[in-house]
This record gives sequence, C-alpha cells and structure tokens, in this order.
Amino acid sequence: MGKLTPPIITDIYQYLFIPKYGWDGDYKTFEEAKSHSGGYDHAEILERVKKAALKVKSGAAVYERDSVIFDDIHYSWPLLAGLMWIAANNKGRLNVLDFGGSLGSSYFQNKKFLEGIDVKWSVVEQEHFVKIGREFITNERLRFYESIEMCIKNSLPDVIIFSSVLQYLDKPYEFIETVLSYKFEYILIDRTQFTLNKERITVQKVPPSIYEASYPCWIFNENKFFGVFKKDYELIEKFDAGDSGIGDFAFKGAILKRRS
Repeated sequence: MGKLTPPIITDIYQYLFIPKYGWDGDYKTFEEAKSHSGGYDHAEILERVKKAALKVKSGAAVYERDSVIFDDIHYSWPLLAGLMWIAANNKGRLNVLDFGGSLGSSYFQNKKFLEGIDVKWSVVEQEHFVKIGREFITNERLRFYESIEMCIKNSLPDVIIFSSVLQYLDKPYEFIETVLSYKFEYILIDRTQFTLNKERITVQKVPPSIYEASYPCWIFNENKFFGVFKKDYELIEKFDAGDSGIGDFAFKGAILKRRS
C-alpha cells in the first residue's frame, strides 16, 4: 500500500509559543517539505505507540493518542455523534474503516459507547503497525489491514474515518478521488487543518517530550477541500475539532452521507 500517514498529534498548540515546535513554512511541493522533515517510520515511535495501546487494552490506562497516555478520555463528541447516528440508521450495526487509525486509538477511545452496538472496526495502517496490531491488539471486533482493498474484501465497511490523516498524504486530492470511487455510504472527517486563505504545505515539528519527529503537512483551503465531495456526498454537518484559531488555520471535521 505504501506509507500511510500518522494519526498525528493536534494538541501541540500549547507548544506554538516555542518557535521550534508546531507548524512552519510554506513549501512549493510536498517533496520539498519532506526533505526538511523526518517521518513516522521510526521503530522508537512504533514501540511507544505499542506500549501505550497495550496499557489501554489491558485497562492499565484510560486513553492513549499518538503514544501519549492521558488520565481522562479526550472524546471527539461530534465524531462519536456521527458514529451513533450511522448506527441508528443501520439498525444498531456499525462497520467502520478507520484509515490511518494507529493501533485502534479511536476504537478504544469510544469503546464505552460502542458496547451495545454490533460493531466491526477495521484499521488500515502501515505494514509494521498492522503486524503489531494483529499480534497484540486484535480482538473479536477490531481488525488490521494493509490497504483499503484488503479491508473491503473482508469486511464491506459502510463508513470510513479520516481522523488527523488526510493532511499528511503527499497527494490528498488524488487519494480522495480514489476513496470516492469506493462509494462508502458515510465519510467522517476529524482533526483536520483548514484555512480560508491560501492552501499551503508546512512542516509540523513534534515536541521531544512526546517523541522526536517532524512531518510534511497540508493546511487545506476549506472551500476547495469540501468542494471535492459535493457532487457525491451531502454535507450533514461540519464542526470544530478542537485547537481552533491556531495562526491562520483551525481544526475541523465533518459528517458526510452519500447522495441517493
């Protein structure tokens, strides 16, 4: 499948007052930004994510995101509302494809509210994440796949989730066009950077207190981005996804339903 993108941390706004961390630059191409950044392939990052995810699975920790353990679950209530609405429309069934979903962070985050629902949750991730997921994390509801195609063959999901992932793809608009061809009934987008100004490509630098890493990152023009979906999908709702008002961009999400 090639390299998937990270379930990146968007809580870094608190570090933006330290110039060396946060989002920086206005690069002409994604490749140029990549040459000024690191990546998400480091074994150390995977090991930290694995340890944190296993603590959550075993009940030793409440919530994990991007290898960071939290004392309380930080819910994305609009995303959860979208999942509950979809389940209600499907008579209590929910079949999810969580693209770039790490080791099931969103599944475990929302697990309490999924208990009374017939859930299949499939994570599509990088190969080394999938290997760890299958060995240590998989359960009767949660599965891991290397590609959307492999997931569809086994699970036939009706909703695909993009939570803090599309902005880390080198060619996001080409990828979205491919996703549209699969005709998922619902699309949920969360924790994605948007601006009403010029779209730009930056480098996001993660504070070393989390882990040493930096990534090329899009800040999408909001109107251009959602215009891609307009022909095939109805925009049910758009929502703030935390960390709003960072510089000239804000994090947002959306619930989309395929047009009849």
